[in-house]
Amino acid sequence: MDILLTHGYFIAKDEHEKRIMKPYPPLGILALSAYLKTRGYDVAVYDTTFSTQENFFAYLHETRPRIVGIYTNMMTKFNVLDMLHACKQIGAHVILGGPEPPYYAREYLEHGADVIVVGEGELTLDELIPALTKHGAHKLQHIAGIHYRDENGIIVQTTPRPYLKSLDALPYPDRAAIDAQKYVDTWRTHHERGSLSLISVRGCPFHCTWCSHSVYGESYRRRSPELFANETQQIIETYKPDQLWYADDVFTIHHGWLFNYAAELKKRGIKIPFECISRADRMNEQVFDTLKEMGCYRLWIGSESGSQKILDAMRREVNVERVQWATCELQKRGIEVGMFIMLGFDGEDERDIQNTAEHLKISNPDIFLTTVAYPIKGTGYYKAVQEKIIARADWAHRTDRDLTVAGRHSKKYYAFAQQWLWGEFIFHKQRKNGNHPLRLARAAANIGIGKLGMALTAKELER
Repeated sequence: MDILLTHGYFIAKDEHEKRIMKPYPPLGILALSAYLKTRGYDVAVYDTTFSTQENFFAYLHETRPRIVGIYTNMMTKFNVLDMLHACKQIGAHVILGGPEPPYYAREYLEHGADVIVVGEGELTLDELIPALTKHGAHKLQHIAGIHYRDENGIIVQTTPRPYLKSLDALPYPDRAAIDAQKYVDTWRTHHERGSLSLISVRGCPFHCTWCSHSVYGESYRRRSPELFANETQQIIETYKPDQLWYADDVFTIHHGWLFNYAAELKKRGIKIPFECISRADRMNEQVFDTLKEMGCYRLWIGSESGSQKILDAMRREVNVERVQWATCELQKRGIEVGMFIMLGFDGEDERDIQNTAEHLKISNPDIFLTTVAYPIKGTGYYKAVQEKIIARADWAHRTDRDLTVAGRHSKKYYAFAQQWLWGEFIFHKQRKNGNHPLRLARAAANIGIGKLGMALTAKELER
């Protein structure tokens, strides 16, 4: 074995994920596996999703890989630190990649990692694997796109590595390296419809200040419609899912690509239900009709706020009215709309939250998910509030999600704000549907709105 590729997502360790049970295969490491195999490397993949840390540790001691590459993100950080320690105990070189390590390279190297890969991993690993084997972990100055420690213990960042120019030159993700069918079956068991994910693009050219561009920057590269349709057909024929999840950041970003891809699917007789994410400004009437014809049953919009002031501060480059219009047009065609809403962004006040509540009432999405803004290192938002960031634990015991910003309201305040948003939305929906006044009053009491207003409760919730 030249390299073992793995990740740190253990569904058994996460109560929230166990309740949801909507796992998807780790496409990032499967893409690396496929590429490295074409280059002649002996690659093993350990998919942790349905496993346990204990089983992974046992596998390490049984196989004793010389090099281990671990995909790392904020969600899996703590698991990865445990895995990193276990890998070092058997004498393996450890390479970390993904969105989390580049901006915390020093910390991960101090906790035992040998190399941090910045950006795409294919070309870097192709050079790094033989270099580690031949020269060890401290003579890697000729490898572009990494952080490592030299022979004097000094942390070195090498020159950046250019992005791959063509994704069509890459093989499809190595789904055969894992039990991909288990993902389909798990979805089918818990949600009656088996699902698998695929992705056609790398990078996002938009500039939202809270979004991390750690791996692909603001590049935009996409597999051709023909080759992506071939991959789609292969997935359907091999695993027979009931639906698909297109994991592109903005699925409808390039209209010509979308229409050509839809035509390729039609040529193959493929129409399968799917979910995707997009932006309101990257949709029009023809896009709506094309999505419907392809089988889209739900589209997620990064709405984030109903306050134009906040959207502009986020550099969302979209307006509230456009989101409302897109939602209406999608629903006219029988496509459900999900929205992502973010509270607590710098400069937000109660009026902005009230505007978001009104926006939700007007838009009337089928579902919306809320989160509270947190500064991810390396983002524009992090840089803007850096002097006000409060970390209440050392790096090894927190993630960026645990960071807060001085002057912002308390967690309790935002917990109430999220409840209030839901309450206002549900109350409005029931009233619009003509429910009896007594039922409305009971609903209001149950969800805690009634006469309880944001201004009244703000000071109370800071206690």
